[in-house]
Amino acid sequence: MIPDIRIEDYNYPLTDERIAKYPLPQRDASKLLVYKDGIPSEHVFRSLPDFLPAGALMIFNDTRVVPARMHFRRDTGAHIEIFCLEPVQPAEYNTSFASTEKCSWKCVIGNSKRWKDDILTYDCPAGSSLAAMHLTASLVSRDGQTGVVEFRWVGGEPFSRVLEECGQVPIPPYLNRETEAIDLERYQTLYAHIRGSVAAPTAGLHFTEAVLENIRDKSIDTQNVCLHVGAGTFLPVKSSRVAEHPMHREPFSISLDLLKKLRAGGRPCIAVGTTSVRTLESLYYAGVSIIEKGEPEDIGQWVPYEREYPYSTGEALDAIISYLEAHGLSELRLGTRIIIVPGFRFRIVDMMVTNFHQPESTLILLISAFVGGDWKTIYNFALSHGFRFLSYGDSSLLFRRD
Repeated sequence: MIPDIRIEDYNYPLTDERIAKYPLPQRDASKLLVYKDGIPSEHVFRSLPDFLPAGALMIFNDTRVVPARMHFRRDTGAHIEIFCLEPVQPAEYNTSFASTEKCSWKCVIGNSKRWKDDILTYDCPAGSSLAAMHLTASLVSRDGQTGVVEFRWVGGEPFSRVLEECGQVPIPPYLNRETEAIDLERYQTLYAHIRGSVAAPTAGLHFTEAVLENIRDKSIDTQNVCLHVGAGTFLPVKSSRVAEHPMHREPFSISLDLLKKLRAGGRPCIAVGTTSVRTLESLYYAGVSIIEKGEPEDIGQWVPYEREYPYSTGEALDAIISYLEAHGLSELRLGTRIIIVPGFRFRIVDMMVTNFHQPESTLILLISAFVGGDWKTIYNFALSHGFRFLSYGDSSLLFRRD
């Protein structure tokens, strides 16, 4: 049964001065709230390894933020901002990034009412070498503020290079400022690898090489998944009832080797970020679809709540592993719309590293589900102890409470 949850019950007083507009000079100098056995305490992020159990399995999201915001102009002089969300043609991220002449993406279109059917030209500074690319944008289809846009350019550069040259890092709108030089480095994790996100998995922004080395010194096995974070992460819940809020699809991948480690069990699983949590907790339902239908299917938003499932977590993981091996695949690639709200049954993740999220957001719902409904204890402590909030803010380590 879909839970009947009112989003206004997940509000808290977040004033503008509590939002971190810029990162601290040192990544690991942020505060760290540790929540264990129902009690929050204050520490510094570089001490995170002290609180992690030796021999655990720690999982990071190695997606890489792409500079997905571009500014074009019409012949009339009107400026149109285009924010790339996900590839359409070719549909695979890697293939689209490798395109050397044209590709189409689903985009958010700023000032969209002023864009008719004409071809837009990239708004290069006067005398810029980028003019040689002759980058243009054509509107293929429109759906409100979003649409499918075809990009064309010359010179044989891959689209990934086009974005690097012409795009801007899409920092969150609640920062209320333009992208600056510091964002090119700091709105990216040290271990970012696979291009595709339009928002950073911000829990990872605090990690330094020193912190990672101290984690490995405790015989903690650090592994990666990849979930490309979509622009939907910035969307507020507009409906009073959470059941009416549509979740966006995000593609993820996880290796066969990591699936086998998860199946072996016997050690705590620590997820870095809500994106890693959503990836890992989607696996059970991917396994169920293989057991019942013979194929892995994208995980729907409310699948975890629709009925009781008779299969163990081990059976679900076994189904994925067997499917991949039978098809000669080294990783599982799917999409998920899963929403994690109070009442969700966690099957894999025991501990989570995460930042402090916006009021009345789906991420607050996830936190509440993870700590047995005790999210206000955590957020009241953070508010009263001077913690900084949202993407560039401070961090927390949460131990699950069922």
